[in-house]
Amino acid sequence: MAKKRDGGGLSRTQQAAKFLGVSVLAGAVLAGLALPAAGALGLAAKGSVEGFDEIPANLKTPPLSQRTTILDADGGEIAKVYSRDRTVVGLKDMSPYIQKAIVAIEDARFYQHGAIDMKGILRAVNKNARSGGVSEGASTLTQQYVKNVFVEEAGNDADKVAQATQQTIGRKVKELKYAIQVEQELGKRKILQNYLNITFFGQQAYGVEAASQRYFSKHAKDLKLEEAALLAGIVQSPSRYDPVNSPKEATRRRNTVLQRMADLKDISQAQADAAAEKPIDLAVSRPKNGCITAVDGAGFFCDYIRKVFLGNKTFGKTRKARLKLWDQGGMTIRTTLDPQTQKSIQASVSKHVYDDDPVASAAAIVEPGTGRILGMGQSRPYGFGPNQTQLNLSVDENMGGGAGYQPGSTFKPVIAAAALEQGTSPYQQYSSPYRMPYPSPVQTCNGEWTGTESTQNENKREVGPYGMKEATAKSVNTYFVQLISDIGICPAVKMAQGMGIERADGRKLQEVPSMTLGVQEMSPLTMAAGYATFANGGQYCSPVAIESITGPRGKAMKVPQGSCRTAMSKRTADTINALLKGVVEDGTGKQAGLKGRDSAGKTGTSDDRYAAWFVGYTPNAAGAVWVGDPLHNRKMYNITIGGVPHEKVYGADTPGPIWRDAMTGALAGRPAPALPTVPINDPGKDKGDDGKGKGRDRPGRGHGGDDKPGDRWHLPGFPDILGGGDGGW
Repeated sequence: MAKKRDGGGLSRTQQAAKFLGVSVLAGAVLAGLALPAAGALGLAAKGSVEGFDEIPANLKTPPLSQRTTILDADGGEIAKVYSRDRTVVGLKDMSPYIQKAIVAIEDARFYQHGAIDMKGILRAVNKNARSGGVSEGASTLTQQYVKNVFVEEAGNDADKVAQATQQTIGRKVKELKYAIQVEQELGKRKILQNYLNITFFGQQAYGVEAASQRYFSKHAKDLKLEEAALLAGIVQSPSRYDPVNSPKEATRRRNTVLQRMADLKDISQAQADAAAEKPIDLAVSRPKNGCITAVDGAGFFCDYIRKVFLGNKTFGKTRKARLKLWDQGGMTIRTTLDPQTQKSIQASVSKHVYDDDPVASAAAIVEPGTGRILGMGQSRPYGFGPNQTQLNLSVDENMGGGAGYQPGSTFKPVIAAAALEQGTSPYQQYSSPYRMPYPSPVQTCNGEWTGTESTQNENKREVGPYGMKEATAKSVNTYFVQLISDIGICPAVKMAQGMGIERADGRKLQEVPSMTLGVQEMSPLTMAAGYATFANGGQYCSPVAIESITGPRGKAMKVPQGSCRTAMSKRTADTINALLKGVVEDGTGKQAGLKGRDSAGKTGTSDDRYAAWFVGYTPNAAGAVWVGDPLHNRKMYNITIGGVPHEKVYGADTPGPIWRDAMTGALAGRPAPALPTVPINDPGKDKGDDGKGKGRDRPGRGHGGDDKPGDRWHLPGFPDILGGGDGGW
């Protein structure tokens, strides 16, 4: 007999049960008659049945969020990323046991009724009214599927999820109408397939394939009877029947499913009893979600892929649209990451700079001629723990990096290239005193710079005159200050822009003479791609990270393409090659030189040694290495890095060896073409050496490696020039 509330009548629970039953019946009847306007039912209140007749076009087969797999260039897995761990499969890839088990326990009359089970509704209303509670539901499997679609479309928005699951008459009627549409247009087998792909099985697993992998480390098509019954039992309450944390509850629920299957003749009683006797035998595969699971230090590159995707209009006109596409997942993204290069770069960085050192290191390698990013690593691992970070120290701020780091003298080749393009001879000499004020005024793009600042060389013995080759090898500050003052700041700015060298914080380059000394912050990836221009005959190619993407249904998606442009003439690039070969063969970068193959590069340190760099290249790879404090607080004096004590850190003695080891491993077993160069004679000046091989950034003898007796700088129609200062080129 039904319980009565105080004062007589039915209790609130009974009233609700009765009201729900009446509403469902009314909804079912009216839906079959092409439901009249919502207002006629008194259901037009806001939040009830707004948009009643606007059935979403994708409700039949909604795009379900799935895993996205990110691969390297060879097809090896870097990481799986997902908003919801799901792999959509067809019924043929699901064990018959799981199909029968889910129907048996969730909707035994699934194949006998339409979208709404009238017998089930009457039975549930009657039982709930007698019990005074809600002990039995009446939703069909189709209705549950529709509700899951609403939840799926709500994504990770808590408010939208609440709206999708709120217990209101309006939502229930909507659900009923959509269920009727789905039944008419999909049919039972497709509904069952969709349901098993969309529903939540606990432990972050959505859909039966992910659930099978999570709990049993096998495909859904290989599920045994007792395993299928276990999964089917979880659906009603994933937390209560979680077999990992509540094995007793899960076992009882599994056995209930088995008995239900026997009662329905899906299996024999003997099969049910035998399966019920078996203990739960799990082979749990822990969730591996996100870039934190990437191997060989590729977590930062993995995160860079996400930033590229969300920031490029190729994948959607708005960021919101791109984020939705990313969260839906189901993609296979093949990237440019070369596994050999990545392993080498990460091994080198980790060897030379420890994760608990007071400073950090980051490195990036790109391919000249294509811009393909081949490797990206850093000393502090990707993560949330001690000595870990999610800040990608190799890239610009808008791509997940910091505000950048002063590249120091690695910026000088940009000035040299600008000067050569303006007609300056590589034999141009300047007095290059130890200390000097910046010449003032100096022409800018839209006026002129004036000031009273001064600069000086690394040590007092660095006194000119110097030519361009020796000044580059020794990294003589005052030479390049005089050079930029002669050509003006604007050509240098335009050259930097042509080479893709921009500030890491996104601001415009400041048009000041001190730019020649690398005082404006850059990222390693920017510098690597910029130097690749020299290796590529003066053609700059923008960095590219994504090779191809296959969508959820196996269809190729459009991906952003890299672009190349001419930044300088081939002769200028080849001349810079000659200058920078001298740096690694007999200049400040000797410790970075490669054995058995041509290479070129430049060392750099910032003021007060907050940062040290080496940027260099071969014909088939260009890389940049930075060492410093990401917070710009720690000066690198009297410091131990990678177990090696330093009185002062130079670009040559820490970034240089990192670059050398990284490039050696990256290029092992690969062709070793020659760098094209323009021969440049060198007068062989040896000023500026302190007797210990420590000029600016530890120069060597100061002679360029290309010098041979009789070398001359000669252009058609011009006389031979030997050291002159008239800018005859």
